[in-house]
Amino acid sequence: MSDKTKATIARPRVFTELIDGGVRRVLVVDDEESIRVSMGKFLRSRGYHVVTAEAGAAALTLLHAEKFDVLLCDIRMPDMTGLDVVPRALEITPDLAVLMLTAVNDAPTATEALAQGAMDYLMKPIEFADLARAVERALVKRDLDIHQRTVERFVREEIALRTTDIQRDLSVLETAVVNTLCAIVDAREEHDPFRRGHSRRVATVAVAIAAKLGAAGEAVRHLHTAALLHDIGKIGVPEALLIQTSPLTADDIEQVRAHVKIGVRILSPISALAGTLPGVASQYERWDGAGYPDGLKGEAIPLVARIIAVADTFDVLTSPNQFQATLAPRVAFARLLETAGKQHDPALIDALGIVMHDGGTLPLPEPRD
Repeated sequence: MSDKTKATIARPRVFTELIDGGVRRVLVVDDEESIRVSMGKFLRSRGYHVVTAEAGAAALTLLHAEKFDVLLCDIRMPDMTGLDVVPRALEITPDLAVLMLTAVNDAPTATEALAQGAMDYLMKPIEFADLARAVERALVKRDLDIHQRTVERFVREEIALRTTDIQRDLSVLETAVVNTLCAIVDAREEHDPFRRGHSRRVATVAVAIAAKLGAAGEAVRHLHTAALLHDIGKIGVPEALLIQTSPLTADDIEQVRAHVKIGVRILSPISALAGTLPGVASQYERWDGAGYPDGLKGEAIPLVARIIAVADTFDVLTSPNQFQATLAPRVAFARLLETAGKQHDPALIDALGIVMHDGGTLPLPEPRD
């Protein structure tokens, strides 16, 4: 192999950093012996432990008996197709990174393979450089998924440990849980020089807006808690992505957006925080219906989420960040007016304007050195 070829298929840095020792195990399934042999030889030269199988049934038997990180599986095989193998393989090893192999460029089949849980769809014959990159990409995604689930489990366990002794009093329980989660949010924001104190400022602005709308009592309490915890899901997103200054890739954007569902999964088991879920789940919906994750539109978006969205945008505009200069509050409000009826509820922007006009105290980030 030439030095140029070696450079082309060298492992990316992130892959090296994610793997902390240990040999990755790859299962290659193809009914053509020449393909199994050539792929196996190449992947072994890359440092992988490779096992091969000539049929789907044999592959499933191996998965029951041994632990594998990656499955390279041909689609068109006798007796059992790759599409039959994938869901069964993932039942056996849920963390398996699956890549499908095919000699036929068939879009519906590719779509079905990805829907079954495959991470990639590779055309044969495949260049070894492309194979190396595909395997490494799949392993990176697998590691990130495992990391995300580990963080979520850790947070839930921490919450459970901290709240075990106060189950008798619901109000005390909720306070303890919120304080614990807020401490986690604060700790994460401390690592980001651009978002330090962000959630607490958003909560203050959100409550001020709600007060101008005449809200009070339980509704305001749920709003305040939801605003404090609206970014809790970001603990499951790699920190490097949150402070990255270069443009995000489509995969990066998908990972960042996933923090909404992560936050909901963290809070859902806590019955005392049920009132916060609409705000956390729908904060990135847009008034015009172009938001995510559900594409809700107008008043179909929960009011608590619409308020948090306005408060969050206001704080982003008035805070120093890696993408723009800090804006004065009135300049930031002018920017918000441009989003009325598109991104945000016009009535809520009007309410924020009244807060500012009446001399309401809005929290602003402290100047940075």
